[in-house]
Amino acid sequence: MESIIKIFGEGENLSTLQMSLRAAAIFMITLLLLRIAGRRSFGMKTPFDNIIVILLGAILSRTVVGASEFVPTISAALVIAVLHRLFAWIGSSNLRFGRMIKGRKIALYQNGHIMKENLKRALVSETDLYASLRNHLQEDNFENIESAFMESDGQISFVRKNTNITSEKAGIL
Repeated sequence: MESIIKIFGEGENLSTLQMSLRAAAIFMITLLLLRIAGRRSFGMKTPFDNIIVILLGAILSRTVVGASEFVPTISAALVIAVLHRLFAWIGSSNLRFGRMIKGRKIALYQNGHIMKENLKRALVSETDLYASLRNHLQEDNFENIESAFMESDGQISFVRKNTNITSEKAGIL
């Protein structure tokens, strides 16, 4: 135990080498914790998933600089990673719980109309909606758009109108 304290140091008075060794150890531990939490912690980018990134960064940084003890801090980070995985697992099979932790999409455009109240709810202006339309679909207006949604991850998605016309519908037999 004494040799570990000598290598990693103790408290806030750490040498450059000790802090570097702590950083290397925390890097490897964080990789393990993110594997425990699951792939969605970085893939989905929802507020639910961003929580783990923010909390792990805040908690584990304290270990690197010696502001908190090593083992209790790692234990706290492990609890957060396991809770994230557990909540994601429950949310994937229980729709009500899933909506509670991940949120819902908000309709911004439907049936030929921009839904102004929902824009306010989503904190999106019409200018933002049009900018997103241009960025994602290179469209200048909603002529070819069926609907638009603010997704639970904050992205705006668009559904194009179905423009497939069969020969029978077009009057060709």
